[in-house]
Amino acid sequence: MKLSRFLLALALTAAPAAMAQRMAVLSDLHVTPGNANEAELRKAVDEINNSNFDFVIVNGDLGNEGSDAELKNSKEILSLIKHPLFVLPGNHEDTWSQSATKTFVDLWGNDRFVAEFDSLIIVGINCGPYMKMGDGHIKQEDLHWLKATLDERVKPGKRVLSFNHYPLLDDLDNCSDYLAILEEYPVITHINGHYHSFSQYIAGGPDSGSDMPCAMTRALDMRDGKFGYAIVEVSPQWVHFYNKPIGKPAEAKFAFPAKTKHKKAKRAERPAIKSPEGFAVEKVWADSASIFTRLGFDSKNVYFGNSLGHARAVNKASGKQAWSVPTGASLFSRPVALKGNKVAIPMHDGIMVLDSRNGRQTAKHNSKEGPYVADGVITPDGKGYIQGGYKRIERRRPDNGKLIWSYDSIFNYCQAAPAIDGTDLVFGAWDTNLRSLNLATGRLNWVWNNGKKANMLGPGNVVPVITVDKVFVVAPDRFMTALDRRTGKQLWRDNSHRYRESLGHSEDNTRIYAKTMDGELVAIDATAPQFKELWTLDLGLGYEHAPCIILEKDGYIYAGSRRGTVTITRADGPELIASLPLGVSEVNGIDVDPSTGDIYVSLIEGTIFRIARK
Repeated sequence: MKLSRFLLALALTAAPAAMAQRMAVLSDLHVTPGNANEAELRKAVDEINNSNFDFVIVNGDLGNEGSDAELKNSKEILSLIKHPLFVLPGNHEDTWSQSATKTFVDLWGNDRFVAEFDSLIIVGINCGPYMKMGDGHIKQEDLHWLKATLDERVKPGKRVLSFNHYPLLDDLDNCSDYLAILEEYPVITHINGHYHSFSQYIAGGPDSGSDMPCAMTRALDMRDGKFGYAIVEVSPQWVHFYNKPIGKPAEAKFAFPAKTKHKKAKRAERPAIKSPEGFAVEKVWADSASIFTRLGFDSKNVYFGNSLGHARAVNKASGKQAWSVPTGASLFSRPVALKGNKVAIPMHDGIMVLDSRNGRQTAKHNSKEGPYVADGVITPDGKGYIQGGYKRIERRRPDNGKLIWSYDSIFNYCQAAPAIDGTDLVFGAWDTNLRSLNLATGRLNWVWNNGKKANMLGPGNVVPVITVDKVFVVAPDRFMTALDRRTGKQLWRDNSHRYRESLGHSEDNTRIYAKTMDGELVAIDATAPQFKELWTLDLGLGYEHAPCIILEKDGYIYAGSRRGTVTITRADGPELIASLPLGVSEVNGIDVDPSTGDIYVSLIEGTIFRIARK
């Protein structure tokens, strides 16, 4: 919000009112045990304890890779704060986390908060993202909670401050839904971190139509040699923001009037979903929570898990829920249909096996290593069930899920589904490595990495493609790489396009498909000894980074986007024949129902669609 120089000067020099609430805001700590940030955070905690604050907010990114060790270390330090303390996760606790945020919740009790200080209500919500390199997303159940909470607490004379890690901008895929709720109440401002800077902006962006002021606050380490935090003072008339370098006086940054009435943002109508010629597109499920999993199938049901930890079965014919089973924590790995009317539910503390007909538990295989977040698969011959988890990938029996072998020489966790062909199993992990194992024994064939030291640039969330003689992989380093299937030797690497994790193949395995950060679909000749591009097609998606697999079925290529669009392309054209706006959030997966050949799509916002050929 822009103020006149006179007004800004008046605000910054005005003495804080007696009724002002004063808070310290720490954000983007990025503490690893033993690093410089840890030592500086301890100094900040001591300084905050010796200062007068009504409460303290920690606004996300406590660590770097969301490891249990990092989270426990930051908890030990932050628990020394003597003022009322409220802690939210950031993207490094969600997307880099080895526990899919469960460790954070176990340590802090929740990933959202609400509290009151005199007339001020503070409310904070986790905003993900829940996919590696994905956009921020506020879970559906958290949106419901926010509205119910503010309905209950907001009384005459009350004012609201909103907190989360991400700004109320395009970074949040459902920013519009969140802002629509805030606009119903006397909200003064929203405060976030993430960008490691002090700045002001308008909720929804300058063209949103809103005039609600929002603020980004500094990181612990601004990489200028000055560690510190933010101080925010809320009086009846003003909101003041200060930069507080550790050991030095506070510096006034900006201020704006503490208004509680704002212009509402413009709401764009979601476009209608029209079935393209030759296809029938229909929504088959809308969940009360968010969906992070891909889908599993048998002849009767589609299976998935939601962010409330419910494993659900929905009857494909009726669209009605067949059963729902609570598991105790968010589910990130798709259920897998086993033999004998069984379905495996990979979860936070093991694998639960349910009777697919009624949801009754028939077995539980406990895990001591942390949650399962990778997508499991049945081997092509139907004789094995492969499931990845934290620091291991396993082969289990396809009838009851019992362990056959476990490869546990992984230094982080598996996230995406492995590729399986014949005798080989190829998978990536967030330890920078791509591995090939013998499918029968679990013995290592070879290991490859792209030379990047940062885990986040490794092949952790991509489904590789195996052809007759090659393995193809795309990682966040923006390269496509071809490897010798037998030895793992690197054959070629190409960065002529900005590739980003999405990968697929033609049904005959002669072409490789990749989606670029520029929203293009690129086809590569899989049989050529060197890189050979066949064609490139602009899908009209704009900036893109969703790691959803690319699927070819019956001559059509299906690709999902970070903002809920699914494209359908003729494989022999190529020709874009449809762009389906199914929602606003990331597409989790595009899967084929083996019993019908129909295409199913799940979105993070909690919806499932079916695309059938007429």
